[in-house]
Amino acid sequence: MESIAVNNLYKIYKISQRQEGFTGMVKYLFHPQYKEKEAVKGISFSIHQGECVAFLGANGAGKSTTIKMLTGIMKPTEGKISVMGNDPFRERIRNAGNIGVVFGQKTQLWWDIPVKDSFELLHSIYEIPDNVYEENLDLFKKILELETFMDQPARKLSLGQRVRADIAAAPLHDPPVLFLDEPTIGLDVAVKQKVYQFLHYINKEKKITILLTSHDLKDMEWLCRRLIILEK
Repeated sequence: MESIAVNNLYKIYKISQRQEGFTGMVKYLFHPQYKEKEAVKGISFSIHQGECVAFLGANGAGKSTTIKMLTGIMKPTEGKISVMGNDPFRERIRNAGNIGVVFGQKTQLWWDIPVKDSFELLHSIYEIPDNVYEENLDLFKKILELETFMDQPARKLSLGQRVRADIAAAPLHDPPVLFLDEPTIGLDVAVKQKVYQFLHYINKEKKITILLTSHDLKDMEWLCRRLIILEK
């Protein structure tokens, strides 16, 4: 069964073109000009349920843009996407219940409240059954060693602590699909190892489909059985 199916996907941005100075500003005001940039150009792929797939490419190749379209954050210019049978953009609420997402540069934790309270909010938002929530939380705390900072607000966490908490929060509701965009950027080797051990566990034991972007090829080789390469 396919968890993710992408067919002939395009994303084209319009970039404004304005001349310098006051004259250029006035011209742009009345006659705006744009040039088009293809961020994603006609890609197609499918990922089966339970796979862990690496998403590779240089900076600017379109990896993050593709993940934003897969999660429903961004609307494709052209092409079709199916995530667990849903169109991510048109069926955003249903899609949100089926996916977990981690963007390495952003956090889903509430900044000024303890990590444990952020988890409790996710417990309510996703309407996770109490037994599933408690079981997952206990397991994730053990594997990722979260116990020492569960009472601290997110703003006081180190980068490694914050990423581990985000990684634990994303699959808390047992989503069938997990998207990870540069989740380990800036982390030391020891923290990366904990993160990848955790991802290996939820992929093998919970059969969660994972699509992972990273520049750390050695760890991705250990974790993923297949890769997709984006170029230009």
